[in-house]
Amino acid sequence: MSQVFVITEHINGQFEDITFEMLGKGKEVASSTGGELVAVLMGSGQKDLASQLGVADKVIYADHAELANFNPEAHSKTAAAIVAANSPKLVIAASSSMGMEIAPAISVDCNMSMIAYVSNISADGQTLVSQLYGGKMNVESAVEGNGCVACVLPGAFSGDAGQGGGSPAVEDFTAPDLSGLKIKFKQLIAPDSSGVDITQQGILVSVGRGIQNADNLPMVEELAAKIGGAISCSRPIVDNKWLPKSRQVGKSGLKVKPKFYLALGISGAPEHIEGMKDAELIIAVNSDPNAPIFDYAHYGVVGDLFDIIPELTGKL
Repeated sequence: MSQVFVITEHINGQFEDITFEMLGKGKEVASSTGGELVAVLMGSGQKDLASQLGVADKVIYADHAELANFNPEAHSKTAAAIVAANSPKLVIAASSSMGMEIAPAISVDCNMSMIAYVSNISADGQTLVSQLYGGKMNVESAVEGNGCVACVLPGAFSGDAGQGGGSPAVEDFTAPDLSGLKIKFKQLIAPDSSGVDITQQGILVSVGRGIQNADNLPMVEELAAKIGGAISCSRPIVDNKWLPKSRQVGKSGLKVKPKFYLALGISGAPEHIEGMKDAELIIAVNSDPNAPIFDYAHYGVVGDLFDIIPELTGKL
């Protein structure tokens, strides 16, 4: 395996945590196979970001006005062109809203296999473990043919190994023709920061689809008040308009690092895990013993939250 490519992700001039998680694993594979770790950076006037990718042996940078903000069409075309010009055996992208747009394009355009929801990669890069059915089943796959595009789950690897102080060589890449794009970036809508800022809370009581309907939220709010915390939620709660976007934890919401995170009726989708995996203490309550949230929780209770919440509130 001569080269391992990592498709980096950044927004507002800041790399996403998953970028360093992928770089750390990519470096491990490249080192064990005598290969080279290459970081792919796309942007507009953002070449200086390459200095933060010191773990990589080389950074390939594509600069174009259409790459200033994430555009699924523009970034997919550019990433596929970069990979096609270099023919790496392993491309690591994130299992994120960005990565899941880019990875399939690379797979199709470069005739590479693709494995989604990857939770582990062997040291030689030839065996990948991925999750199916919301994390209830692990599947081991062997890489053959022209190589593989691996979409890595946020939090699957440590980000510490991906952060280093090296000075990688930066190679400029001319982006393909991006005129006539059908998709245009219009606006980045940030969550409303008014009211409670859940990113600053030491205790969060977070509720998911298991709460069933908005009429059951007061019991969660009462519990949160008892322990001096704030209420937060997973995406389905916001989609149903039961709580505002400012309370959403996850990839498309906010990243939180409280001292205590109580997850009630949250299954543990990768997008949610990315937003709360760094909490110091995670306790999960779910009626499904195979819920993926239990893979990340320090303590777990298998049971009906409608029995457990009133009992816990009463004892408090």
